[in-house]
Amino acid sequence: MTKQEENNSFDWVYYVLGLFFGILTAVSISGNFFWWVFGGILGFIFSAIFLNGIVKGREY
Repeated sequence: MTKQEENNSFDWVYYVLGLFFGILTAVSISGNFFWWVFGGILGFIFSAIFLNGIVKGREY
C-alpha cells in the first residue's frame, strides 16, 4: 500500500459492520449473552475473510 492508500483506508468500517450485524443476528436468533459474543466473533471473522479474500487488490 502506498502512503495515500494507508491514510484513506476504511477497512475498519467493514470490521465494525461485521461485528455489529453478527451481534444483531445472534440477538434475533437467541437471547443468550453467549450467543451475542459468538455472533460478534463470527461476524468479525467473516468481515476479515471478505476484506482479505474477496476484495483484496481491487481498485476503488
